[in-house]
Amino acid sequence: MSGTSGTAQAQPKAAAAGLYAPSSLVLAVGQGEEADTAIMERAVTLNCLPKASGTHPTPSAACAELRAVDGQFAQLVGTSPGMACTKEWKPVVVAVDGVWQGRRVAWSQTFGNSCEMRAGLAGGAALAF
Repeated sequence: MSGTSGTAQAQPKAAAAGLYAPSSLVLAVGQGEEADTAIMERAVTLNCLPKASGTHPTPSAACAELRAVDGQFAQLVGTSPGMACTKEWKPVVVAVDGVWQGRRVAWSQTFGNSCEMRAGLAGGAALAF
């Protein structure tokens, strides 16, 4: 009898892809010039998928805002022309660390003082905590 014979080999299964890309963040505010050395005063968690949750005070609004800017945190910072701040140098840093839609993220922004931070973040939900 002629023919070919061989051994069947099992193929490894591909890892099952999750239904949602993970989006889980830690947002923090602290005194200092750099996120790595600042003394953090408060921090919240924010999870956006499969539903908005975490210790953030308004997780649904924060997640909607982040989706609108495709997770580009710098786009959440602006200036409020109606708010006058002193030029006192007492730096405050806002930092974000975690995963946004499956991508690792680490972002921070330093403001000259807390008034400048409030002016820069005015009207936003994601970085207001």
